[in-house]
Amino acid sequence: MPIECLVLGAGQEVGKSCVVVSINGKRIMFDCGMHMGYADSNRYPDFSRISDAGDFNSALSCVIITHFHLDHIGALPYFTQVLGYKGPVYMTYPTKALAPIMLEDYRKNMDRRGEEEQFTSQHIEECMKRVIAVDLKQTVQVDKDLQIRAYYAGHVLGAAMFYAKVGDAAIVYTGDYNTIADRHLGAAQIERLQLDLLITESTYANSVRDSKYNREGEFLKAVHKCVAAGGKVLIPTFALGRAQEICLLLEDYWERMNLKVPIYFSAGLTIQANMYYKMLVNWTSQKVKETYVTHNAFDFKHVQTFDRSLINAPGPCVLFATPGMLSGGYSLEVFMQWAPCEGNLVTLPGYCVVGTIGYKLMSGKPTRINLDKDTQIDVRCQVHQLSFSAHTDAKGIMDLVKFLSPKNAILVHGEKPKMAILKERIESELGIPCFYPANNETVSISSTGHVKAHASDTFIQRCLSPNFKFLKCGVPDKSASGSKCTEGISRLQVVDERVADSILVEQKCKKAKVIHQDELLLMLGEKEHEVKFAYCCPIRIEKSVQTGSKDLSSTDNQHLGLDKRSLLELLSVKLSNKLSEGNIQDFGEHLQIESFHVSVCLKDKCSHRTSNSIENQSELVFFCCNWSVADEKLAWNIISIMECCTLNTT
Repeated sequence: MPIECLVLGAGQEVGKSCVVVSINGKRIMFDCGMHMGYADSNRYPDFSRISDAGDFNSALSCVIITHFHLDHIGALPYFTQVLGYKGPVYMTYPTKALAPIMLEDYRKNMDRRGEEEQFTSQHIEECMKRVIAVDLKQTVQVDKDLQIRAYYAGHVLGAAMFYAKVGDAAIVYTGDYNTIADRHLGAAQIERLQLDLLITESTYANSVRDSKYNREGEFLKAVHKCVAAGGKVLIPTFALGRAQEICLLLEDYWERMNLKVPIYFSAGLTIQANMYYKMLVNWTSQKVKETYVTHNAFDFKHVQTFDRSLINAPGPCVLFATPGMLSGGYSLEVFMQWAPCEGNLVTLPGYCVVGTIGYKLMSGKPTRINLDKDTQIDVRCQVHQLSFSAHTDAKGIMDLVKFLSPKNAILVHGEKPKMAILKERIESELGIPCFYPANNETVSISSTGHVKAHASDTFIQRCLSPNFKFLKCGVPDKSASGSKCTEGISRLQVVDERVADSILVEQKCKKAKVIHQDELLLMLGEKEHEVKFAYCCPIRIEKSVQTGSKDLSSTDNQHLGLDKRSLLELLSVKLSNKLSEGNIQDFGEHLQIESFHVSVCLKDKCSHRTSNSIENQSELVFFCCNWSVADEKLAWNIISIMECCTLNTT
């Protein structure tokens, strides 16, 4: 049964990750995200493609969320509480703890922007109640056929790659991952698995990032230069993940350089997030875990809570404001105030989705940005793009694909031109078929089809007993020059086909079983019904065979009895010279080869004869043939020999 992958989001784009995979009768939704670049219906995946009638409970076996970023979980409360999905939802313990914070922050930002509310605080609360939390490497049996398992993905706290298996078909969906450890998280880890399909993110499909230390040094130099000149630094970032990573970096730098410039977190969201980082230290990097006993790395000495009244306060500062990408909320509000000042700095530490203010800044420094038809932002500040992304780069993707060596790969969560380049690399360097479907496209791939089955006692006994088949093959004629095979010299080849007559039976709610074909009728409670074919075949003869005053159509049984015998002997010789398989047995009245029977036909008008219109029938002898369906190929081979031969007694 093929595996079908329907991409509802993150197909040739970054945003609203959502992939529905059908595997051996089970249907899994991986991620249920929203697009940060849209404020209309395009922000959510087109869920109608899962079920036209909206019956998502019957259409899906489960939903799996890889991590708490909005482009992977932002549509979940809408899908469960508004559209009515009631089935199981799986995510890791940290994701379950941190997701409500992200979702509630986004909901508040919608209210501030005056957008139509897609879901409420109560929706978020009710949605999270139905979530089933899983631990790393814990095998979860969703039902009797489907099992899933989570693996450490790095990227953000609690992010996981998910393995799913139904029968012998298995896949891995990576979500977002990082193959390189950073200051607060470890590198992605997964076992070597037998996979039919790997679905991997490809955000940096054709980029190989330079040294992390070089990037950190560039960032610190830009920040220090700005604050030393009295400027303000705005770092738009999500509250979870990059904020903690950059805070650790600045905390260490401020300590070494003895800087007194304040570092602020906007509102209480990041403070709340840090509390969870302290609680979930086992999911962080090895270095953070080793120092946890003496010092919690997330107790930031130089970081303070930011008050709205400080936006236009004099003096330098560094501010972390949410959300990232300047897609709205507090970060956009501060940007509108600070952007007109040349001495200020906006540094974008990660990937920005198309349609956001952050993307416009990264695409080339604009002097003016139209926020809407009534609002323009004058941009005079410095803009720096620094790669602090928690996504793996092209080398990391290639390393993972090579390590797992799946039979097929699908790329999601990337930009189309870059994905095309990575696809070519995977196929040419690793020899693995690779696809990068657009949104709402379906990819169908073949899966492994192994079935575990028991064997019946009768089948085992028949396997132990010989089941000979006889074939004739030519042998070299040593008297001739060279070593060519000749028709005149042949030998009998014996083949033992002991298990050729077996049948695999799969009954509902029972284990598969291999039985002998003789057991099938008994199992089904049916009587044997053998299908046979028949054909009356003409063979040309020379007239010298027709001795005496009566021909072969005569009713003189004694005379015809002698002629039938001789004709069958002549036919046996012809077939022996031409047939390469089967053992010819002469029973006097007929010849037999496997189930194929042939005898001289004495009827003037035989119902199996198709040659009644042939002229000069006095020069023909008709032979009635019949055989079972199992020997159809052999039968027509014999008939073709008979129709082309001439019986000659001279």
